[in-house]
Amino acid sequence: MGSTTAPSASFKQMPYSTMDRSGALPTELALGWKRQGTTRIQDADEENEGGFGMPTSLQLKQNPSYGLMGRCFSSHSLVDLPVNGIVDVPLAQTGEGIAECELLKWFVKEGDQVEEYQPLCEVQSDKATIEITSRYKGQVSRVLHVPGDIVKVGETLLTMVVGESPLPTQTTESRENSNSLVSAICNSSDDEEVSVHGKTKRSGVLSTPAVRNLAKQYGVDINDVCGTGKDGRVLKEDVLKYASPKGILEDRSSSLNLTTIEQMLGGGEKYPDVPAVHGWDYEDKTLVLRGYQRAMVKSMTLAAKIPHFHYVEELNCDALVELKASFQKENSDPNVKHTFLPILIKSLSMALSKHPLLNSCFNEESHEVTLKGSHNIGVAMATPNGLVVPTIKKVQSLSILEITKELSRLQQLALTNKLGPDEISGGTITLSNIGAIGGKFGSPLVNVPEVCIIAIGRIQKVARFDGDENAYPVSIMTVNIGADHRVLDGAMVARFCNDWKLFIEKPELLMLHTR
Repeated sequence: MGSTTAPSASFKQMPYSTMDRSGALPTELALGWKRQGTTRIQDADEENEGGFGMPTSLQLKQNPSYGLMGRCFSSHSLVDLPVNGIVDVPLAQTGEGIAECELLKWFVKEGDQVEEYQPLCEVQSDKATIEITSRYKGQVSRVLHVPGDIVKVGETLLTMVVGESPLPTQTTESRENSNSLVSAICNSSDDEEVSVHGKTKRSGVLSTPAVRNLAKQYGVDINDVCGTGKDGRVLKEDVLKYASPKGILEDRSSSLNLTTIEQMLGGGEKYPDVPAVHGWDYEDKTLVLRGYQRAMVKSMTLAAKIPHFHYVEELNCDALVELKASFQKENSDPNVKHTFLPILIKSLSMALSKHPLLNSCFNEESHEVTLKGSHNIGVAMATPNGLVVPTIKKVQSLSILEITKELSRLQQLALTNKLGPDEISGGTITLSNIGAIGGKFGSPLVNVPEVCIIAIGRIQKVARFDGDENAYPVSIMTVNIGADHRVLDGAMVARFCNDWKLFIEKPELLMLHTR
């Protein structure tokens, strides 16, 4: 199908909500954009279908949610593709409400040849870890960020040479001129403003987080430091050289020595005892919360506004212990390890079927409660990157074995920081297994907009007495149910807990109610 273009037209990206119910896009929006003043319609069979980060028509037909749930995002901003030249590759919008991401690692380096849709880097928002792919085929010209940097949406990640343009190189003359200019800048006084290509102040200085932290320790503006590394990167020596003639090093010598500096830059794990005038001086360390930790700040801030009440109960887990041992004894799959948690999750789903209000979400603005049809049970997991709550979807339709395998898959993704947006969203109730780490019970806060969360402690042997005051051992687990008191009352939670307790203490009842 032909196309018509206007030379001065500009583009606007259209939202995914313009899809019809079949998952297809309207004809004029087949590529996810429209042109002001005119339209450009491209046949669905052309090679670059979906080229603007949009799914192809075949992918949409096979999976209407393809463009919404995938974890790879094109880095291309919606403009005409250049035939030749250097292009900026920005950080694309990776999800609703995401304003910035932390750069985790690069898959390419300067000088590498890149194919279309090849992964460029991996970033982490406060919701998920995402791979950014290339919209272009070309050669990496310059990488503008290092792992650990916080990159704003729309900010340039790297520049690429596309088409037949050669990678820019420095001649001997230009290199000498550049060195002279760098020397002039470094030797200029504080009051002087040296113009570089018409600019009087540099921005976006390249440096590692450790070097930035060192500059912060000395109270040095890193933008004022002349970098001697590759592409003007500011090194540790540059910061020290800049601070030395200003007397900053001498002023801090009593509390910060070179050994401390080396350790801030990734040296050993020990923290040195630095002598001070009055005894010992211990340095403070500022940590920036990122990724899942930022998400926890947001969710717990919202949860703190909710009136909670907690219901605590003890569960007899003797039958649960025997059932788990039986499962493991009969297990012939080396990739499957049976634990208590899948049985607890399945029994929880059975109890939710009788008490659907606990499996709901509350809309504070409209004062409406939505009873969720699916039992999407979130399981809180502690990872090296912070607390994350992946979700097991539609538990009421899964067997205990299927729950075991899905839980293992999510745990592996969480440990490697590979969870996608669809795997940490859509939860309807949360289970926190603090007993796996330690502790008898906790007092959890609900995961908004859910109305219920359950913390389970470790199973331990305790003594109980029969009617004749004879002691006998019992495996006891303490559970603490946190509830949104605007939606749930104490009697409702107590009846729910009694039914859940019955399924755990008599797991054979699960067979009667399993569909």
